[in-house]
Amino acid sequence: MNTEHTPHEPTPVDSAAEAPAQPSPPDLAAQLAELQAKHNELNDAFLRAKAEAENTRRRAEEEMSKARKFAVESFADSLLPVKDSLEAAIALQGATNEQLLEGTHATLRQLSAALERNKVLAIAPPPGTKFDPHQHQAISVVPAEQDANTVVAVLQKGYLIADRVLRPALVTVAASK
Repeated sequence: MNTEHTPHEPTPVDSAAEAPAQPSPPDLAAQLAELQAKHNELNDAFLRAKAEAENTRRRAEEEMSKARKFAVESFADSLLPVKDSLEAAIALQGATNEQLLEGTHATLRQLSAALERNKVLAIAPPPGTKFDPHQHQAISVVPAEQDANTVVAVLQKGYLIADRVLRPALVTVAASK
């Protein structure tokens, strides 16, 4: 008889060689204890990270709340001398027109300095400046001896606060020829 195996014949299998070795009960207990310790360690790390994230979020919210609440503190502090000057001018009895005008100019300088310190800058484009719809508001279009779509006159200054338009400048614009 032929001793070679054909593809259709089952090969003899040693059942003891293929079965995985079962770990002994003490090995399983040690593995379980190790996995439980690892689980407890990771769970503890997770809970600490979660608590730290929550604390960071809470601190950030408190800081934002304080920033909103006291955002105008510096600006208000800059305006107090202006208010003091105006109150002093009102309280002044028998002032001449020249004295009142001089006081008004000094108060205006104080106000301008306070605005500038707080990053509030005027938008007052000189005539001939190209019209910018982001900073200017055209009130009218007038015939002029300058390029079309340029500022002819400023009717009211505009203002920027930290590079954002607070109020656009009101301008007249040259009409196209």
